[in-house]
Amino acid sequence: MQGPSREQALLELSKKREQFDDLALILWHSYGVMATLLQEIVGVYPALSPPTLTSTASNRVCNALALLQCVASHNETRNLFLNAHIPLFLYPFLNTTSKTRPFEYLRLTSLGVIGALVKNDSSDVINFLLSTEIIPLCLRIMESGSELSKTVAIFIVQKILLDDTGLAYICQTYERFYAVGTVLGNMVAQLVEQQTLRLLKHVVRCYLRLSDNPRAREALRQCLPEPLRDATFSLALRDDATTKRCLTQLLVNLADNYD
Repeated sequence: MQGPSREQALLELSKKREQFDDLALILWHSYGVMATLLQEIVGVYPALSPPTLTSTASNRVCNALALLQCVASHNETRNLFLNAHIPLFLYPFLNTTSKTRPFEYLRLTSLGVIGALVKNDSSDVINFLLSTEIIPLCLRIMESGSELSKTVAIFIVQKILLDDTGLAYICQTYERFYAVGTVLGNMVAQLVEQQTLRLLKHVVRCYLRLSDNPRAREALRQCLPEPLRDATFSLALRDDATTKRCLTQLLVNLADNYD
């Protein structure tokens, strides 16, 4: 299938993907379909640098990505998707920095595929991602992406941290911890201005999880941003009892055995 007919098929399938529980199985096991989706993805690589991606091309590849997200979400196709290393095809999209709408949409949709992978708390997924460059890619988006992209990127980092292997990996070297801590600190500084609750709750949960690691806990006693220690966010968290509790627990963890 080529040209307009393929584009139309991608659009129709992506629009109807929620209606069919086993669409992922059909996509994976139907002859040539996954190759076609990858062809759509690889086909826009030349438009990434220099950044010449049009809205039409972005919409088309994002329809293909939406179908990949469907495959990434399904219990029976998730590991097949990983074993084929398909997430790596998305990394060039995450590595772009253009702020134009077509690129922002492309990054957000690509993050959605990775977000779908980590949603199910699978150690296989985390181990795969740790063997790739996903953490630096997410950290950069957490600093400079749109609010929506930042939210999905920090969700992915949070899910990696919640896995014991992921936490150990990030706290294994000072450089990794410093990279994550610096970006979280910069986000806190931005949140003092913007008070975006959905981002703030992920930031607090990331810090709380880091405090479970003894070496990270020791470092956080020195470098936890002041706005998380004082009442800066009390108004923003007024109606969010869960995040308020997480922040309190974080401060308790850092106060333990602290002379």
